Amino acid sequence: MYEATIAISDSSAYTKPTDGTDCRIELWCNEHADLLYVTGSTIEPVISQVVTDIGIDELIRGDGEAVIITSSCLKRHETTYIERYLESHNSLLLPPLRYENGAKHCRILAIESESLSNLYAELVDDGFTIDVQSKREIDAPTQSSPLLTLDQVLPELTARQRETIMLAVDNGYYELPRETTTEALADELGVSRRTAEDHLRRAERKIITSLVSYLY
Repeated sequence: MYEATIAISDSSAYTKPTDGTDCRIELWCNEHADLLYVTGSTIEPVISQVVTDIGIDELIRGDGEAVIITSSCLKRHETTYIERYLESHNSLLLPPLRYENGAKHCRILAIESESLSNLYAELVDDGFTIDVQSKREIDAPTQSSPLLTLDQVLPELTARQRETIMLAVDNGYYELPRETTTEALADELGVSRRTAEDHLRRAERKIITSLVSYLY
């Protein structure tokens, strides 16, 4: 069994708002609507684009994130999409689709390596711009060898959130007893204590909420 991750450049309602931004969209499609999880420092352009091109039935906003249920499926608005190529090449698309950096990122599963090669060739022949990011042989999915990789489970942190939480770990903030304080972390970061604590809480919240479902 083989898995490939490819990035496809296109101009869909979900791709355009991520170009040149830190916005990231994860998409689950159920054939009549899309569920989107959007993260980034500026998510309003994404929401506006989806409202204009697709329509929104439900919207839940958070700090730097949003969950959107669309009025219809993106595939109904496009004439070319990767799913229609998969069946003829005995391949499966592994959700979610991910949109970032102006491209659609797809994880594709096939029994034979040749199926992925033929799929790639047909997509390129039909004018798609494809960047193959990885291709690997995997065992049959089992609990000890999941298809999910760690970078797909962990949330997207801002650069400042990542820097703060890594500094906290390196300086023993999470040791028992603690070996440093948020005031000391703030001094090293060159920010106020309140700002350091805010970065830390936001990073902790993102990490905990993204991992808690895997504890059940």
